[in-house]
This record gives sequence, C-alpha cells and structure tokens, in this order.
Amino acid sequence: MRTGTARALGLVLGFALDRALGDPRRWHPVAGFGSVAAALESLTYRDRRAAGVVHEVVLVGGVVAVTVGAERLAGASRRDVDRPTGRVITLSRKGSRGEIAATALASWVALGGTTLARTGREMAGRLESGDVAGARRILPSLCGRDPELLDADGLARAAVESIAENTSDATVAPLFWGAVAGVPGLLGYRAVNTLDAMVGYRNERYRHFGWAAARADDLANLVPARLSGVLTAALAPLAAGRPAEAVRVWRRDAAAHPSPNAGVAESTLAGALGIRLGGRTEYRHGIEMRPTLGDGPPPRVPDLRRAVRLSEAVQAAAVVATAAACARPRRRR
Repeated sequence: MRTGTARALGLVLGFALDRALGDPRRWHPVAGFGSVAAALESLTYRDRRAAGVVHEVVLVGGVVAVTVGAERLAGASRRDVDRPTGRVITLSRKGSRGEIAATALASWVALGGTTLARTGREMAGRLESGDVAGARRILPSLCGRDPELLDADGLARAAVESIAENTSDATVAPLFWGAVAGVPGLLGYRAVNTLDAMVGYRNERYRHFGWAAARADDLANLVPARLSGVLTAALAPLAAGRPAEAVRVWRRDAAAHPSPNAGVAESTLAGALGIRLGGRTEYRHGIEMRPTLGDGPPPRVPDLRRAVRLSEAVQAAAVVATAAACARPRRRR
C-alpha cells in the first residue's frame, strides 16, 4: 500500500473517531502537553522574544522529533528497494497497518471539531431556553472573552466568531498538515496551536515572550484558513447563504482583522450567514475594538445554529479533500 493511501485512510479513520468519541474527557494528550509547556515556561520565561523562541523550538521541535521517530517505527517494515530495477516496493502490510493506526490515533488527538460543534449546540440550547448564566459557564470552553460582561446577544456573537475561527484551527488545519506531513504534521501543528493559545497574547506578560508562538501559529494557519474560507463559501447554501456574498465579504473585510487567518474565517462566515461580526470585544485582560465584518444584523441564536451546521459541513468536506489529495497517484518523473 502506498504511503499516501495509508495516510489518507488514517486521516479518515481519525476523523471518524473524533466524530464518534469527541475529545477524551480525561488524560487528553493535548492537556498533558499543556502541563509540560506550563512547567517549562517557569524555566524559560524572560520578557524577551529570544526566550519565547527557545520555548517554542524546544516544545514544538520535541514533539516533531518524537513523532518522526514513531512514524518511522510504525512503517519500518513497509518498504524496500527492488535491486534489479531500483524501484521502491511493498514488502508487507504490517507497516501500512501501523502507519494507518498511528495516523488515525494522531488525527483523533489533534482534531477537535466534534467537541466544537457539540459545545456550539449546547450554547444555542442554553440561550434558547433563556439560561444566560448557563451559557456564560460554557463560553470559556470556546474562547477567552469575559462571559460576565456579555448578554445573550453578546454570547451568541462570541460563540459564532469562535465557531468560525476554530473550524479552521480544530479541524481543517490539522487535516491539512496531516496530509502534508503525516503524524509529525498533525501533532506538530497541534503543539503550535496550543502554545499560541497559552502564550500568544499581546498583554504585558506575553507581548515579547509570546511573539514566537503567535507568529508560528500565523504561519501554520495561512493555507488552512484560506482552504477553510473556500469551503465555507462553497457550502454556504447549506446554511441558507450565498457563496458570492461570502467571497465578497472575505475580499473586502478580512484584511482589516488583526489576525491574518481569523479575519478570513470570520469574514467568510459572516458573508455566508448574512450577519455582521466584530466590534467591541471584551476580554479578561481588556477591551479591543475589532473591525466590522459583514453587512447584516448582529448574530442571534438561530445564526449560531446555522454556524454550527456550516462548520460541520466544512469539516466533512475538509477530510474528503485532504484524504483525496493524499491518495492521488503521483506521476513518476
């Protein structure tokens, strides 16, 4: 079995595991990585960019190095060279099965789309029933805004914006990097994204130390965010939207957002749903005035349900697209 085919099967199986099981409630490897990163920060932290670069390189480099070794071990018996012809041949299925299993497990660890959609639906249910306090308790699992400062409409907007950005971060980007680089791509990307969530802030403590984490995350998401935008626009009719409007808002508004990637995700979703995102955004560390994205009214609870529906469609399309790209036969030179 070709490497690309094994990788494609692993991505699809990992996506299916995420759909069936969601994130592990206990002993999640990403949480374990976060604990290690927090412990290392107590040693590496200095209010300088160089210290942040060291922190990023040690943690992400360590994950990639370990997973490269594991992936080679999983596929060790898969390939050899036919000496008369010089062609690479398959010796046994054992190595392929190992690669499929390793990729599936890494995909399940790296993906978070099912939990994202489940949390979005739970938020919508709380708001529909008038349980604003319950919705406030849920919001920290979606984003870092201060829920106590938000009313029902503010909670709906925060959830929709989080669904938009995290559809790319939690599913499209891991699948993209899994297709490009297998297990190291999947878990290396998750390490980059986790570090950005931990230290990639512009507050007093992390303005310098978190610079490397934020820039690495920006680079890792440049292509996936735009793939997510294309899929969001293409699938807009599933949420009663128009692809042309999604593309128009993307082209007009995305660049105004402070993030080169979140701006694409949020503006495209705003155009697809016919709503307006952005504006005054309240975090625990302070208030930011975000640019306005889209032309419609602010999002309400029904828009949150539409956002979840579109997110799930984009996730499914992403796994099909990345698996197809892996499995596509490569021409010999």
